[in-house]
Amino acid sequence: MGPAEGPGTGRADGGARDGEDPFLAQRLAMVRELRASGIRDPDVLAAFARVPRERFVPADLVTHAYDDSALGIGHGQTISQPYIVARMTELLELPAVRQRDPSRDPRALDVGTGSGYQAAILAAMGALVVSIERDPDLSALATARLIEVGFGDRVRCVVGDGSAGWVEGAPYDAIVVGAAAPRVPEPLAAQLAEGARLVIPVGPRDYQSLHVVSRQGTRLEERVFDACVFVPLIGRHGFPE
Repeated sequence: MGPAEGPGTGRADGGARDGEDPFLAQRLAMVRELRASGIRDPDVLAAFARVPRERFVPADLVTHAYDDSALGIGHGQTISQPYIVARMTELLELPAVRQRDPSRDPRALDVGTGSGYQAAILAAMGALVVSIERDPDLSALATARLIEVGFGDRVRCVVGDGSAGWVEGAPYDAIVVGAAAPRVPEPLAAQLAEGARLVIPVGPRDYQSLHVVSRQGTRLEERVFDACVFVPLIGRHGFPE
């Protein structure tokens, strides 16, 4: 079953009461830290309050699920720290997409499924998500997690070269890339809908910055934001394996 509440309507505690969720206090503390760190979008904060991050980390790291740090998930991949996930999600400006066309759910592409956490956050904000991952084992694990937490009908996980996007679902209202590319991949920019945004770390393997590409008609505008460090985006339009 899908999300119980639409974007912007969820309570800050995700609707749970004390005693029902052993991780609720940690989740709310994380949301307070995100707000203190400058995350302001209420829809983003509500999604982070709602999605159980502990379900997207390995069992032996559950006690660290709400640390503001990246955690290994195996296969040489990580789940990014909460702040950077929130920052990238906020830069997508999904609420503005819904304001432009409230008659439909925004379409989002999540490049680099990993644990599935970013896809879950987008789904909690009301998006219909295609999440692409090059590792079939990670994709299968993420699919199972997303079904377990109630987003199975909002997220479609596919296996492929994320640097080339997923043409079948294009154009997208938002594209977020959870791995670093040496430059903005042209296929991803080409799959942006009118007024849509692409958020991606760009730079060499050891140091990047967040780039935001937005489409206005045939014109693409690119802006540079925060410094960051991500695992490399492997693929035809990313880094070589």
